[in-house]
Amino acid sequence: MSLSRRLAVLRSHLQPAAPAGEGDRNVVVCAEQAAGVSTSPCSAAAAGGGREAEGKSCVFCRIIRGEAPAFKVYEDDVCLCILDSHPLAPGHSLIIPKCHFPSLEATPPHVVAAMCSKVPFLSNAIMKATQCDSFNMVVNNGAAAGQVIFHTHFHLIPRRSGDKLWPTESLRRRSIEPNETSGLVSCIKEQLYSSPEGCKAEPPSSLPKER
Repeated sequence: MSLSRRLAVLRSHLQPAAPAGEGDRNVVVCAEQAAGVSTSPCSAAAAGGGREAEGKSCVFCRIIRGEAPAFKVYEDDVCLCILDSHPLAPGHSLIIPKCHFPSLEATPPHVVAAMCSKVPFLSNAIMKATQCDSFNMVVNNGAAAGQVIFHTHFHLIPRRSGDKLWPTESLRRRSIEPNETSGLVSCIKEQLYSSPEGCKAEPPSSLPKER
């Protein structure tokens, strides 16, 4: 996969486009094919398939089983950290759970917690090795967000001042409008507290005051 395509995929989380249509899905599939990644069943069109079937052709599962090559930098009982085979910067790494989960929402909280707990440890080592003092942690979740391999993973991307990796960093962001946002906040709360997890928590009585 070309560097320009990789940049386009990962920028999508910072500069979302319109909802993906059939043409956009074809671009994702073509990108997977260019990278040598099987598009069936770990593809946008088949992300809802059985986990066992997905794992058999998933490139990350093949790496975990030792059936595909990778540069491993860390491994424990829950997750694996490897160098990205098409890095955006030297040291660009991926944290991958050893069990196959096609999306972040399908990944059990304890697995996500285990992956996140390794971020300070791994990022510190990667930054020292690459002589950087900053990094981006990126999760592309879903085809419209730029996910290409449908096996949950975190990107750790070392950064240097002035590297201009994300053109959107120079864009001025519009301030939030309280009147436009109150309805959205109410809708999010409704979704949160109608879920099994949300029912266990006490809903906040009011929005935080501006400082």
